[in-house]
Amino acid sequence: MTGKQIKHVLQRTGFYVLVLIVAAYALIPFVWAISTSLKSESELFGSARLIPQNPSFDNYVNVLTSASFMGSLGNSVIVAGGSAILALTAGSFAAYALGRLRFRGKQTMLYAVLAMTMFPQISVLSGMYENVRNLGIFGTQAAMLYAYPLFTLPFAAWVLTSFFRGLPREIEEAAVVDGATTAQIFARILLPLTVPALVTTGLLTFIVSWNEYVFALAFTLTNPSAQTVPVAVAQFAGIVEQQEPIAEIMAAAIVVTVPLVVLVLIFQRRIAAGLTAGSVKG
Repeated sequence: MTGKQIKHVLQRTGFYVLVLIVAAYALIPFVWAISTSLKSESELFGSARLIPQNPSFDNYVNVLTSASFMGSLGNSVIVAGGSAILALTAGSFAAYALGRLRFRGKQTMLYAVLAMTMFPQISVLSGMYENVRNLGIFGTQAAMLYAYPLFTLPFAAWVLTSFFRGLPREIEEAAVVDGATTAQIFARILLPLTVPALVTTGLLTFIVSWNEYVFALAFTLTNPSAQTVPVAVAQFAGIVEQQEPIAEIMAAAIVVTVPLVVLVLIFQRRIAAGLTAGSVKG
């Protein structure tokens, strides 16, 4: 082998080793969680094996037959789905204005939207708590639907702005010549062209809302029936009194993660298209 070939082999070997390290770093906690969820309580505290001796799905049965957990799963679907729809609806209008229209202060407003995504949730929790109580929606799913756009909407608007900005202006000019109104241009021409971006942004906002814990915990303290799955998993008490339900908590965490994995697998092509849309102007 020549020196150039040896260098090429070493580079490829180093690349694959790096990929394996990153994959192991990302997957080992997930594999360990699956392993733990398949163990009995005695085996869990009796050994530290990665592969269970007697794997059992009893923990999953206990989780899936828990009425409170299944109720929280339904709450998460409502809250995360509603938050994603609200963020996409309002965010697409804002992104169209920021990406396509010309008005004074647009750049300042764009940076203000970005700045809103930088505030930690805990810094606005007390104010949102008072607002929710004053509106009379404390302890309901509406409280989270009211609060979550605080961090999903700026993110959606900021991401979608780049996609709207990257669309060819000739399309819009041709529609104006044909007599289309601004609303028609937005709804019938520009919005369909940003479907990959909408899918990507919607899925990301859905995941953020699905995994949110701080607001969900604070707003459902007095009404456990309105809890979402992160709170339900954290407070899972098991089916036996005085039990340490670590294996069941792991099973619940896997159940909560599966819908997100399924969504990513279903929309993976749209996600890939959305991540690259707007990067090259036609």
